[in-house]
Amino acid sequence: MDKEMNTTEAVMTEAEEPKPSLINEIIQLVTYILVIFVITFLILHFVGQRTRVSGSSMEDTLSDGDNLIVEKLSYRFSDPERFDIIIFPYKYATTPTYYIKRIIGLPGETVYIDEEGNIFINGEILEEKYGLATIMNPGRAAQPITLGEDEFFVMGDNRNGSEDSRFNDVGNIRREDIVGRAWVRIYPFNEICVLDHDYYGEHAR
Repeated sequence: MDKEMNTTEAVMTEAEEPKPSLINEIIQLVTYILVIFVITFLILHFVGQRTRVSGSSMEDTLSDGDNLIVEKLSYRFSDPERFDIIIFPYKYATTPTYYIKRIIGLPGETVYIDEEGNIFINGEILEEKYGLATIMNPGRAAQPITLGEDEFFVMGDNRNGSEDSRFNDVGNIRREDIVGRAWVRIYPFNEICVLDHDYYGEHAR
């Protein structure tokens, strides 16, 4: 008898527990949505975002229509390096437009391109594996360009089909204007990879 009474009392205790009110459930749902929104905003603003390549200026590394994840975190703790693929705004666009190029010259360096299309950094020929075509138009780099302490010289891998630091409307890129670094190609699906920023590697790994 005692055992049955104890069981009955346990059931009654559970039944008597107050249920969460509808208002509390709504508050919990709204709080959850706000937390998700804030986390998403922080990730997109400070960590990374998705972007789509338009044009052929970075071929053969990147092609028109490629979808990328751009990471924004590493440059908060370290400086951009030579051969990094970076994203930055095109300052003369009437609508938000971003360029994607590869860093060639670093702050304080002098960049020069001779008549044969050779790139010189501080008087020494740059050894690289990205821009395979001979440069036909050195642009403003036909004369030595010395970069400021926060400036970078960028070029597209498709050297003869790229609007980049060789031309006045792009010019040198300031550190503060760099949005982030191209990190992963997520589309096309058969070409998903972590993008290579290393001279010693192939265009993607």
